[in-house]
Amino acid sequence: MYLITNGRIITEESILIGYDLVIKDDRIFKIIPQGEAEIVDGLQVIDGADGYVTAGFIDIHSDYIETMAAPRPTCLMDFNMSVRETEKQLVSHGVTTMFHSLSLFKDSEFKRKPIRDPENVKKFADLIAKTQTGQHLIRHRFHARFEIDNLKEVEKLKGYIKEKKIQLLSFMDHSPGQGQYRDLKVYSDMVKSYSDVDDESIVNLISRHHAKEKVTIAGMKDIAELAHHNGIAIASHDDDTIEKLELVQSLGVTISEFPITMEIARKAKEKGMFTMAGAPNILLGGSHSGNLPAAEAILANNIDILCSDYYPPALLHAVLALHVKYGLNLVDVFKLVTLNPAKAVAMDQEIGSVKEGKKADLLIIEKIEDDYPVITLVMVDGKIRQQTFYPVADQN
Repeated sequence: MYLITNGRIITEESILIGYDLVIKDDRIFKIIPQGEAEIVDGLQVIDGADGYVTAGFIDIHSDYIETMAAPRPTCLMDFNMSVRETEKQLVSHGVTTMFHSLSLFKDSEFKRKPIRDPENVKKFADLIAKTQTGQHLIRHRFHARFEIDNLKEVEKLKGYIKEKKIQLLSFMDHSPGQGQYRDLKVYSDMVKSYSDVDDESIVNLISRHHAKEKVTIAGMKDIAELAHHNGIAIASHDDDTIEKLELVQSLGVTISEFPITMEIARKAKEKGMFTMAGAPNILLGGSHSGNLPAAEAILANNIDILCSDYYPPALLHAVLALHVKYGLNLVDVFKLVTLNPAKAVAMDQEIGSVKEGKKADLLIIEKIEDDYPVITLVMVDGKIRQQTFYPVADQN
């Protein structure tokens, strides 16, 4: 058993000061006034050091594992090592549940990423499934990002679903002229940044994209129904029109990832969908693609969830920036990375908030010099996974 004392406990409703957390087995057993806990043999007391005690972060969209597995485009590390080393980094950033976002792309005009080859995606899908019964620091899940022109992989995708290897599915279309690349100049500049091509080549590339065969609406519906039957949440990527929102909602999509404009984010919310933006967007002051500024959308109450996207440290720093820089309520902004993503993937009965009976996935967040926030303790399933101690600065 553990007793966490002297911390500021962030619950679903408020910040509790003068209360203790009692952890028994893998659960939050009690939240009680400080000093009222029964001292029993084996009880370990953890000093919260006046830091924030919050639920662990739940990241439902991040391709960081791709960077760890392939630090150079053609350099593939051992995949098992990649999972093990990635989780060591993730736990230090407070991520206790990670939905690894692996892409099922057909091809790309940008740098080829062998990590996205079908056989490598399969290896990772198998490894992530294996973590459910093995010794791991955090909770691993598979978010399958399916590009809708990848017709060859439809049956394999269905196979992953039937084998219970996918926990979140998203439909993507990165064709130029819509979605993330609705601005063709942004698309052109992006292509040129990756390869030495002229304007004529880009025009031909755009024409080739527009001529591509894609999964039909009936085909998408078939995949979606299979996902629903297996209890898998479905997201849509880069929604840019109301018509697209209506289409994907008819398929049972409940999450709008990275809505392109404020209007679309607002409409998605009005339709009862969860809306998601990237935490790096907040730290950078806007989208790297010139799309929706996440901070503005959160201030307008049009974004429910923050994900790390490609930079896990951004979760903590984005949340605190929303509180310190923009004056948002701390309880509410922490929900962007805890309770709200848990709800979006139907895990909120078990994780996502500090509440009696829920899994003891917990963080202690302190501040060191210059008010820099640091995560000094991470607990998953009621066990300490990482504890960090910052020495007192030398005054000499």
